[in-house]
Amino acid sequence: MAPHLSDIAHAVARGERSAAEVIEASIARIEATDTRVNAFTGRRFEAARAQAARIDAQRARGEPLGPLAGVPFAVKNLFDSEGEVTLAGSKVNRSHPPATANAVLVERLQAAGAVLVGSLNMDEYAYGFTTENTHYGPCHNPHRLGHVAGGSSGGSGAAVAAGQVPLALGSDTNGSIRVPSSFCGVWGLKPTFGRLSRRGSYPFVNSIDHLGPFADDLDGLALAYDALQGPDPLDPGCFATCVQPVTRSLGQGAQGLRVGVLGGYFVEHASAPAREAVALAAAALGASATVAWPDAAQARAAAFITSASEGGALHLQRLRTQAADFEPLSVDRFISGALQPAAWYVRAQRFRRVYRDKVNALFRDWDVLIAPATPVAAPPIGTEWIEVNGQRFPCRPSIGLLTQPISFAGCPVVAAPLWPDGTDGLPLGVQLIAAPWREDLALRAGWALAQAGVAQVREPTL
Repeated sequence: MAPHLSDIAHAVARGERSAAEVIEASIARIEATDTRVNAFTGRRFEAARAQAARIDAQRARGEPLGPLAGVPFAVKNLFDSEGEVTLAGSKVNRSHPPATANAVLVERLQAAGAVLVGSLNMDEYAYGFTTENTHYGPCHNPHRLGHVAGGSSGGSGAAVAAGQVPLALGSDTNGSIRVPSSFCGVWGLKPTFGRLSRRGSYPFVNSIDHLGPFADDLDGLALAYDALQGPDPLDPGCFATCVQPVTRSLGQGAQGLRVGVLGGYFVEHASAPAREAVALAAAALGASATVAWPDAAQARAAAFITSASEGGALHLQRLRTQAADFEPLSVDRFISGALQPAAWYVRAQRFRRVYRDKVNALFRDWDVLIAPATPVAAPPIGTEWIEVNGQRFPCRPSIGLLTQPISFAGCPVVAAPLWPDGTDGLPLGVQLIAAPWREDLALRAGWALAQAGVAQVREPTL
């Protein structure tokens, strides 16, 4: 199996591998597999080679290297990449001028020594859960090429799962990091709302959008998260005032953590394999108590209203003049959102304030709560309906049944890759949910699952 993110970082730091060698291996893997996976929409191979050469020159001069020196990474194509057009999965944006600077999170990873190799496929304007993109083609699940990779950050999850890069950046409004992590069997982190700068990324729903990393091991996920942290006074939506390193706390594992399992809504909307994934994680973390999450169904409805309203408003002028150029799978939702009564949006926001207080109160008694990440494992591309516990749901919007209530509260979540029975060999992940600003606790729980061998990334047979 190819070296994981943390292995690469340590090998380059110790001089056991050169950055150039690591980047060439990543490029070769992308070229060998991406005609089948379709994760990449843009490639920056020559720029990556030049950056790797600079890192190796630094080493030769005896200069210190960053904690991610030589680690290849790629970004969902809603992140600005200097000199490239920020497509955001769309056809409409093709006429936009190239970005004049990198997104803040791209800059931070590069400052830590990570090497950008390209941009990744996604649902248009981040409105979707499957990355069945009409303009750029569907992203294929590396563990079963005829199945979806999840969305809207499908290219990010698939690129890590396929071994093309060990690290990727994505966004998560209603589940767009956690869903691809679950479907592709990789680690993902949706931080606290407002934790990481969003400057230089194309928005979807400003009041719910989060940005975060995917990785092929938990230690690497924590390394990347530490590199991404920091205040950004130029981003009014970034509320972080300091850096809170997490890597040094991982070794504590789940010791002393009060871990519960979400019941009710999160059982009713989970298939048998999803419930088994939770049971496996709960057993490994010593969790036996069932916890009631407040108002989950109402929170999902409010998240839908908020997403439709803000998304429709953001694209209103384009919808008036270029509706025919939008993604057929989402254009009607954008239009309906633009026509939604303002009173609905106001009511959703009022509910959200009360809802957050109820959710935050849970963490007086609990440090980490476990829930399934998706109701089912990755369905085949083109699936219109899924069945969960005898109920039939429309596939594309319902993939987020279990993630939307969590992100609407703004809580940090680690998506851990599990492999329960009953999925025909496909992964199905769990959410490890902590109180706002306590990413360290969710990552410690993930580390414990990794050390126990319960959560793991498996190499696909591409």
